[in-house]
Amino acid sequence: MKPIAVILSGSGVFDGSEIHEAVLTLLSLSRAGVAYQCFAPDRDQRHVVNHLTGEVVEGERRNILVEAARIARGEIKPLAELNTDEFAAVILPGGFGAAKNLCDFAVAGADCQIEPDLLEACRAFVAAGKPAGFLCIAPIMLPLIYGEGVKGTIGMDAGTAQAFNQLGGAHQECPVEGIVVDTEHNVVSTPAYMLAGNIVEAAEGIDKLVREVVSMCQK
Repeated sequence: MKPIAVILSGSGVFDGSEIHEAVLTLLSLSRAGVAYQCFAPDRDQRHVVNHLTGEVVEGERRNILVEAARIARGEIKPLAELNTDEFAAVILPGGFGAAKNLCDFAVAGADCQIEPDLLEACRAFVAAGKPAGFLCIAPIMLPLIYGEGVKGTIGMDAGTAQAFNQLGGAHQECPVEGIVVDTEHNVVSTPAYMLAGNIVEAAEGIDKLVREVVSMCQK
C-alpha cells in the first residue's frame, strides 16, 4: 500500500505536537510495515512555551516545520507539498499545537477555525475517500472538516465534548484504550493524552487507531 501522511504541529505538548503521541504513531506504523512521511506547516507557531515552567516565552518565535523536524529526525516536508494522490491515509497526532497551530480552538473554543493550509490538506483526503486518524485534541477539528454528524472522541471531558457537538459533530465518550470509528466518514479517533496518565496508556489506543486506519486502507 501507499505510505501514510502524518501531519505534525511543532514539537512539545504545550505549543506543538505531543511528542509521545507522534512517536507512538510512527512506531505503530513501522511495526505494521507501513511507510510514512511527516509534514508540517511552514509558518510560525502561535507562541513558544517554556516546557520546564509551562509559561509563554514573550518575544520568541519558532517555525512549526523546523520544530516538527526534531520529531521526524529531519525527514519532513512542508504541508504545502502534501499530494493526496501519493498517500493512502492521513494521521494527526495531538498536543496543544493541534489546537493552537493547526486551528485556534485553544483560544476561540467552539468558534474556532482551521488554518487554511491544514483544512485544504484534510479535505483533499475526504474528497479522495481516504481514511484519516485524529488523536487527543485533534478530533475537535472533525466537524469543520467532515461536516454535520461526524462521530469522534476527545475522551470524557464534558466541556470539550460540548464544543465538539456545538461545531456540528456527534461526540462519543471513549476510554483511553479505545477508539471511535466513523465508518460513514472513514475517520478514526482516540483520546490519547486527553485521558492517558502515562505513555503505556496512550500507546494502547494509538496502536489500535493506527491498525484500524491501515485496515481501512486495505479494504
